[in-house]
Amino acid sequence: MPDDVVVALVRERARCLRCRGGFLLDGFPRTVAQAEALDALLAERGLALDAVLSYELLLEEVVARLSGRRTCPACKAVYHITTRPPRVQDVCDQCGGGLVQRADDRPESVRVRLHAYEESTRPLADYYARAGKLLAVPATGTPEQILLRSLTALIGRLAPGLV
Repeated sequence: MPDDVVVALVRERARCLRCRGGFLLDGFPRTVAQAEALDALLAERGLALDAVLSYELLLEEVVARLSGRRTCPACKAVYHITTRPPRVQDVCDQCGGGLVQRADDRPESVRVRLHAYEESTRPLADYYARAGKLLAVPATGTPEQILLRSLTALIGRLAPGLV
């Protein structure tokens, strides 16, 4: 999606940036142009980003996570062959349909996607690193462990005396 369209969508929801507990943007910005537009939007409203989280995980672990995903075309249930397998291999627990691996979840496709993602987001990571906003968070372990690391990193940035 073009940067101007994405920025317009965020601008449309800009009142959400004044939530009492703060805000968290997931998947935006994805380009330096979007980051610059976000900076301008926040400045218009007297706001600024406190931090940008960068989840770090080895390529092969990302490939294993994504290529293990299976979905049910009928009811859209999602499984993972190792972390959330169906009770019966390749059969949906909810509707009994056959599970499939999406073409973009095949290991070779995941590697291509990750390479493209890395190429497009490296300038963005550099942009936030130069601004002193980038916080690297190891993305190994359970979702709960990753959340705890994320919160610890954010608290360390926002209230260093608490960590």
